[in-house]
Amino acid sequence: MDLTSALQALLLGVVEGATEFIPVSSTGHLILVIDLLGFAAPPGRSFEIVIQLGAILAVVAIYFGKLWRLAFGMFTDREARLYVRNLLLAFLPALVIGATLYGPITRLLFDPFVVCAALILGGIAIILIERLRGAARIGRIEAITPRMAVAIGLFQALAMIPGTSRSGATIIGALLLGVARPAAAEFSFVLAIPTMLAATAYSLYRNWSVLTWDGAGLIAIGFASAFVVAFLVVRAVLAVIARIGFTPFGYYRIAVGLVMLAILATR
Repeated sequence: MDLTSALQALLLGVVEGATEFIPVSSTGHLILVIDLLGFAAPPGRSFEIVIQLGAILAVVAIYFGKLWRLAFGMFTDREARLYVRNLLLAFLPALVIGATLYGPITRLLFDPFVVCAALILGGIAIILIERLRGAARIGRIEAITPRMAVAIGLFQALAMIPGTSRSGATIIGALLLGVARPAAAEFSFVLAIPTMLAATAYSLYRNWSVLTWDGAGLIAIGFASAFVVAFLVVRAVLAVIARIGFTPFGYYRIAVGLVMLAILATR
């Protein structure tokens, strides 16, 4: 493992951790940065899969107390049961659609130009929704109705298009349905746990025959940096999201998409 590869792995872990749980698309950023760096990732997508697990574990660590209470309280506490019900209902669309369309999506849409287009269009959507949406009616995840939970799950499924952003699609869907920003952000973060674990497990299953642990040092560097950065980013987003809203992320997406299109056009 040479120093350049180690630094690239560190940077990609930072990119994954910084972007996984904010509405800017971690997959899109990884595709673009890997393309720009010419990063020679270990074969079989093992690098991308494991650093994503690092980001997932960061959210598990942040919400461990809540997850523990939900796991043991859903059988006796009505509020915990409603919370878990909404998570399961929102998770189902991504599970069904992802298992059905995984192959075509990975073959046809994992392209830098698709990512740029999705970043720009998603940024415009975030800005418009933040400006035009009505007053929030739902301030707690337990108050989300079953129909709304499924609808939020359908929005999340849009994130299978690289560059869309899983958290962005989920949050936008929740905002459109009248969920307050803090509740929308928390629901997106917690919903990421089963969704990303399922996606990672399915990706491992589909790629098992070509997975290797060559480059284990690079994988470890990316995993550790993704965990640390995701832990810090989620805490920061939770602290400020109610005050600043999501509009800055929309402008960021548009700027990144346009810059990357310009770079790609000159190559």
